[in-house]
Amino acid sequence: MSWESMGNGSRTPARRSTGKTVALAACLGLAALVALVGVVSSFVVGGAASAAGSLLAVVGLTGLLVGLFTVVVGHFRTAGLAGRRAGAVLTVLSLVALSGGGALAGGDAPADTVATAATTPGATPTTTPAATPARTPVTTPDPVPTTTTTTTTRTSTTDAILATAAPGTALAALDTLDVKGRAPKTGYSRDAFGAAWTDTDQNGCYTRNDVLNRDLTARSWTDAVHCTVSAGALADPYSGDAIAFTRGGSTSSAVQVDHVVALSNAWQTGAQSWDAATRTAFANDPLGLLAVDGPLNEQKGDGDAATWLPPNTAFRCDYVARQVAVKAAYGLWVTPPERDAIARVLGTCPGEPLPVRSAFAALVAAPVPVPVPRPVGVAPAPATSAPAPAADAPAETSADVPAGASAVCRDGTLSYSAHRRGTCSHHGGVDTWL
Repeated sequence: MSWESMGNGSRTPARRSTGKTVALAACLGLAALVALVGVVSSFVVGGAASAAGSLLAVVGLTGLLVGLFTVVVGHFRTAGLAGRRAGAVLTVLSLVALSGGGALAGGDAPADTVATAATTPGATPTTTPAATPARTPVTTPDPVPTTTTTTTTRTSTTDAILATAAPGTALAALDTLDVKGRAPKTGYSRDAFGAAWTDTDQNGCYTRNDVLNRDLTARSWTDAVHCTVSAGALADPYSGDAIAFTRGGSTSSAVQVDHVVALSNAWQTGAQSWDAATRTAFANDPLGLLAVDGPLNEQKGDGDAATWLPPNTAFRCDYVARQVAVKAAYGLWVTPPERDAIARVLGTCPGEPLPVRSAFAALVAAPVPVPVPRPVGVAPAPATSAPAPAADAPAETSADVPAGASAVCRDGTLSYSAHRRGTCSHHGGVDTWL
């Protein structure tokens, strides 16, 4: 460091104003270089307006540097200003210029650019002929919200499946059913659908035995008219397994008769407005009854297609088609989830026909003896009336009847009632006293 002598003989540091001037000049030079680069690049990218904005921003930045230099350092003469107050004023004006220049340089894009940016990705751009003096604004429809709910998605899928339905199919019948929410279960009881089971078709056989006669093979009976099934084999549609059925206090429940549309479900989708006769007919209609695996029937409970489907996937199309047939025949409605679930199943088998109602097959009568030719001249034997059909024979009970059981009910369940009055009143009455 150089030193110089003062009049009193002492030495003081050399004036540092020259160094500060050099520093200020370097900053201004750097600002000028940045200004040049910014203006050129802005002109190339954004045109004249953008270039002007960049130039104004650089001027504001330069003034800001000079103003701060004056206020902080205090060398206002070096900056060519009258004082620190002038430096403060310059700083404020420079900030305004810097802000305005930045807005002008990076402001709104031209109208054509905005229109292009607002276009939904993937949309076909609209080209306006060059000869058209004024462009007609193109209205872009509002985009579909991306927050589509699961229910909306399912409904759209269901509608697409139903659109392919052919006449006479279960899928076409599904499209005719009303869609509503479940009504309250208030007031429901099994008794509202009559006794379990009854002989609604007046063929001399209770409905449970009618179903067993229809669905079991290799049957044997306890009576001459082949009504009460004592044993048989079931090809269970729900599991796909073969189940051996033996009538008895502890074995009958292995095969149960399922209401494909559960009575509770029917109550909540329209049946509570029916009269007692209609509900009894519904509960005994062969269209909606199947002999099935007992534990699986209990697992199903009163579930619909949205909450339970047979484990045997090969039977699901037939199962939901039968539910549709029952609901269509009786004017019951389906819930939205139930409709979607049925449509998904039928979508895999769109040609599944709609099951039709049919009466139970006539009971197999006892063999009629072949008439023997009588000798000439011998008078015919007097006609005798046919024997009356045998009453429903007592159930064949097994030796392993549970302790405390007092009766076998007509639906195959056991009663543990200590009093005979009212025993099996909810299960079709007493079949056999134990």
